Amino acid sequence: MVIMKIAAGVGENQAIVRAAQKVDFEVILTKSEEELLTLLLNGDVNAAVRGSLSASCFMSQLREKYSEVSRASILEYNGQLFLLAPVGIDEGDTLQQKERIIHNGAEFLQRIGIDPRIAILSGGRPQDVGRSSKIDGSIREAEELTMITKDKYWVKHYFILIEDAVSDGANLILAPDGICGNLIFRSLVLIGSIKSHGAVTLGIKEIFIDTSRSQNEEGYIRSLELAKKLAESI
Repeated sequence: MVIMKIAAGVGENQAIVRAAQKVDFEVILTKSEEELLTLLLNGDVNAAVRGSLSASCFMSQLREKYSEVSRASILEYNGQLFLLAPVGIDEGDTLQQKERIIHNGAEFLQRIGIDPRIAILSGGRPQDVGRSSKIDGSIREAEELTMITKDKYWVKHYFILIEDAVSDGANLILAPDGICGNLIFRSLVLIGSIKSHGAVTLGIKEIFIDTSRSQNEEGYIRSLELAKKLAESI
């Protein structure tokens, strides 16, 4: 029997410490981004969870090894799980980056036995074209992204109607950019009642679950359990 070891980072938010004490597997707590990354990349642990350490510091070091890295939050609404990406504020800025996120996100879903259903969001409804150049650009880019990915996956442009995407059973929702994705995440999880299981890191071979530094104890428990589950199944 393989004994799972999960590493987790401890910053100012001590809820991750309490969460680690409540799971039934070993959690190695670290106090620096360097130590957490070293344990993960050296294979000393089966997976890692950011906990309450700095995202920018950890991700900048991770990108020294992997250039195409992005994060997709795993959210749960009324028992339905879906990925929301990008959620890093510096991710998904270009059409090429968004295409890569779709590819990596779809590949992740397929690896865990889920058929990808991809919803692409933009900055307005179809009839909003012409209201501003920013809205026009967002809609135009989403249409282009839909066209170049529709032959590979089930994909639909939902414009700004995220509620329709969720109702239709989309399991990978692509926000217009990382800032929008991060705001959607904070609105749904930190203010609303949607459950977060953490954000899976796409574009790497190791299993790293990103988490908000503002997460509560229950949220950290879900992220630790997700890390263990992925380590056992992938």
